[in-house]
Amino acid sequence: MKIKIQRWILPLLLVGVLTLGGCGDSPSANSSPVPSPSASEAASTSPQQASSPQISNVPRLEGKATVVMVVKGAPITIEVDGTNAPITAGNFVDLVKRGVYDGLVFHRVVREPEPFVVQGGDPQGKDPKFPAAGLGTGGFIDPATSKERYIPLEIKPKGAKEPTYSTTLQQAGVTAKPVLQHTRGAVAMARSNPPDSASSQFYFALSDLPFLDGSYAVFGYVTQGMEAVDQIQAGDRIESAKVTQGLENLKN
Repeated sequence: MKIKIQRWILPLLLVGVLTLGGCGDSPSANSSPVPSPSASEAASTSPQQASSPQISNVPRLEGKATVVMVVKGAPITIEVDGTNAPITAGNFVDLVKRGVYDGLVFHRVVREPEPFVVQGGDPQGKDPKFPAAGLGTGGFIDPATSKERYIPLEIKPKGAKEPTYSTTLQQAGVTAKPVLQHTRGAVAMARSNPPDSASSQFYFALSDLPFLDGSYAVFGYVTQGMEAVDQIQAGDRIESAKVTQGLENLKN
């Protein structure tokens, strides 16, 4: 017998598998609308480190850039928007430039009960011997500090001159929608419960996901190759990721 999920519950179930944590192909049909254990565990490992990153010490993208990511031989073109998300976009472009994403695994793919996200970017996945169940808990270790680099939650509301930092729009009392929204093909940062806990893990939105707007930082969109994103399965690797335009806009 199939279990019918009420539409208001579904977003809560899906958000539970978006946060950083262990592998999982899809949420259980009878899950409760509470944070998943993996998300809580990930949040408890590093909240103090993630709580107050120095905005001035992270890369910024002043303008736009183009990144081409190759998966299973198919190119995926991403327009990265540093105009509206300068720190989030700058972090991503910097990691691409460093080759951090080359060879990494997409550890989480959620298409049921309806299309949700494809998530990857855990540097631990470069090691083929690393246990698949542990993927989704790691971030980029900055060689300059020997510590994990965290970036603040960065969301720019419509009509605002600057983004809102380190808080969701709802918590900040902002009613305007974000400039960068979770439409199909959006690229955004995954994080654990603390708002400033994003590092290197990102996800592709497989459909319009308006219930994530204002809570997670979108920093770009797939402009070509969305059909390749639709074919990604858990365990597939990023063969390469290159900045093809706009690298001069990256400021360290």
